[in-house]
Amino acid sequence: MRSRLRHLVLGATALFTAASALPAAAAPSQGRAEQHPSRDGLSAVVRYTEYGIPHILAKNYTDLGFGTGWAQAADEVCTLADGFVTLRGERSRHFGADTAADGALSGARTNLASDLYFRGVRESRTVEKVLAEPAPVGPSREVRGMMRGWAAGYNAWLKKNKTTDPACAGASWVRPVTELDVAARGLALASISGEGRFVDTITTAKPPTGATSAGSGPSSRQPDAKAVAKAADELWGDSGMGSNAVAFRGDTTANGSGLLLGNPHYPWEGGRRFWQSQQTIPGELNVSGGSLLGTPAISVGFNAQVAWSHTVSTGIPASFHRMNLDPADPRTYLVDGKPERMRKRTVTVAVKDGAPVTRTQWWTRFGPVVTSLNSQVPLPWTSTTAYALYDPNASNLRFSDTSLGFSKARSTDEVLASLARHQGIPWVNTIAADRAGHSLYTQSQVLPRITDGLAERCSTELGRTTYPASGIAILDGSRGDCALGSDPDAVGPGIFGPARMPTLKNAPYVENSNGTAWMTNADRPITRYERVFGTVGTQLGLRTRGGIEDVAAMADKGRLTVRDLQRQQFANRVPAGDLAAEDVARACAALPGGTATGSDGKPVDVSEACGVLKAWDRTMDTGSRGALLFDRFWRRLEQAVPPGQLWKVPFSAADPVRTPNTLNTEAPGLATALADTVEELRAAGIALDAPLGAHQFVVRDGKRLPVPGGAGQLGVWNVIQPTWDAAGGGYTEVPFGSSHLQAVGWDGSRCPVARTLLTYSQSSNPESPHFSDQTRLFSGEKWVTSRFCEKDILSSPKLKVVRVHERR
Repeated sequence: MRSRLRHLVLGATALFTAASALPAAAAPSQGRAEQHPSRDGLSAVVRYTEYGIPHILAKNYTDLGFGTGWAQAADEVCTLADGFVTLRGERSRHFGADTAADGALSGARTNLASDLYFRGVRESRTVEKVLAEPAPVGPSREVRGMMRGWAAGYNAWLKKNKTTDPACAGASWVRPVTELDVAARGLALASISGEGRFVDTITTAKPPTGATSAGSGPSSRQPDAKAVAKAADELWGDSGMGSNAVAFRGDTTANGSGLLLGNPHYPWEGGRRFWQSQQTIPGELNVSGGSLLGTPAISVGFNAQVAWSHTVSTGIPASFHRMNLDPADPRTYLVDGKPERMRKRTVTVAVKDGAPVTRTQWWTRFGPVVTSLNSQVPLPWTSTTAYALYDPNASNLRFSDTSLGFSKARSTDEVLASLARHQGIPWVNTIAADRAGHSLYTQSQVLPRITDGLAERCSTELGRTTYPASGIAILDGSRGDCALGSDPDAVGPGIFGPARMPTLKNAPYVENSNGTAWMTNADRPITRYERVFGTVGTQLGLRTRGGIEDVAAMADKGRLTVRDLQRQQFANRVPAGDLAAEDVARACAALPGGTATGSDGKPVDVSEACGVLKAWDRTMDTGSRGALLFDRFWRRLEQAVPPGQLWKVPFSAADPVRTPNTLNTEAPGLATALADTVEELRAAGIALDAPLGAHQFVVRDGKRLPVPGGAGQLGVWNVIQPTWDAAGGGYTEVPFGSSHLQAVGWDGSRCPVARTLLTYSQSSNPESPHFSDQTRLFSGEKWVTSRFCEKDILSSPKLKVVRVHERR
């Protein structure tokens, strides 16, 4: 291996003057200093194998960042450039103020709201302040080097290449970036589930005046506690992101090594896409996996010893403080009777074809003032009270260091050590396995330090309802003794330390499908954690139930291999169908005359649907007939029948995986839902027994590609979430679902056994040869064999070696 690597580096690229053999696992950093770039500027070797997957070889972290930035730009320059426009607060200038925002980096509805927020972040020098903090609060020297190198690599690609992607070819907003831009993107991704969700209300909150200040008018209406709890559940219960992951312990596998299957569910378009690569610094780092676009480190992946993935957690990443205001000035709040003036953040945004817009935001010791959870649930700013949002991830730039620690880890214990040292995971769980046969689940994430005791002692009247119901705390901000406090092992105040994180080590399996930590393993429930992390003893979602059923059966069977993980990913089983399809078909057949009454009061002949449902194979394979009918029916049924009336056997915490069960076919909404579904499909011109893939698809290179998988609410592991367009004749192209898949194990060799798949392919540029190649594989339920070791990279029939460098 040493000789081959030397010949590659010296002969093909002349990048190194000498090269050492790559270790079986990346050696842990011994704190060695980052090497200075050469006088010729930054450089790296990018070796492309099948499907345009780059294997980036560099001599230090700055050069590695350079190669990564260059290669990401080559595949995704328009998507990246669009995100940097967002982070600079310039969307209104280029695209118009009232146009819908891109949605990748915040929940802002319009470009104007997005710009007001992100320009405010920039002008307040928030990112610079975090960068100035010493590690581990701020980024390490290695990560600073990677960010600096990433910006230089992106800029070098822009300087050397002409953009062919029609999404931004010739656009003035495609501009060079700085390390600050890269860091700002990391900060935005960290806070996307906190401040990022409240951009609209942060940028529109105003002090009360006139009648409102006197305590009358609509804005003074007190929020309803149940409505607030429901809004919180909707806000954080459906984040637009999700995932499954499972790790198996060695005694369940064929050879005693661990196994990991990762299945993140993310948008197929825009700035939250994953991008594949391998990153190598000989003797220091060797890791392969997926990075969130614009970030320099691997987000989910594997090395020669460890594999890990993430799933969006149930933890509530932000909290609220109700402030008592000075009666003479609603811009001043009182803490222990002492006045504190709100900080005024005035921001001006340039607008295309219009005058600049200037708005003011208001900030407190807790965070920004907000006036609602959503449009239906106000948190009014009156003459006496206002609400502020606390988001600890708004200053969390530690995700890349945490991920880099995973990339260098040699065991699941070292994964935990990286989490404990950096504490940078914002809104996900971590699931990992290693070569030695260990498994790990942990909900080690950055959450506001809301203990149940603090909530009991300091919740407002409203918070006494919202915290137990949804985990969202609304605390009394007027009392100094209600501050969040500190844990001795936390990197800073106001967050939990590692000792409090729900964690399960070395169970036969650990599984998460966006449920609470409680049912990570049905035989080893986790119970001792604060409510802000999630619930204990509550009803599981169908995807969690189905996932536990599947992986528990796999663990019991034993002698598992990577091939078993591949089968699980594409089993496309529908737990809702297993529970209910037979009963629905029977109830359908019992309808008098085969007729049901729709919600419009008209009779509908549903007799054909009875046979289709009975014959359905209860999968969401592309050729499955009846899958689309059941999919549309189940969505309507859940809307028509209250949860407490849907099943005859209710949920029992003593049997959480198998309850509730037995569909209540006597519920009045069932027949109506069936009638409406039949009418819906017929109106769209879709046969009731149409194969799923004929109507669940993406278009690539002018051709429809059928897409396997189904909705998470059906319990399907392989989540695919298309959007129904009645006027357009059915589902639109798939915009969301399974993304960077990895099935990883180990055998007797030094190389991991890994199969991967980037469902939407490496590039969103339709002119790229890697715009649809992996999407075609996903359509056919096929995988990519990972080329991790040097012998495998060098033997690729598609090998292309490119030396990239910075011209000075």
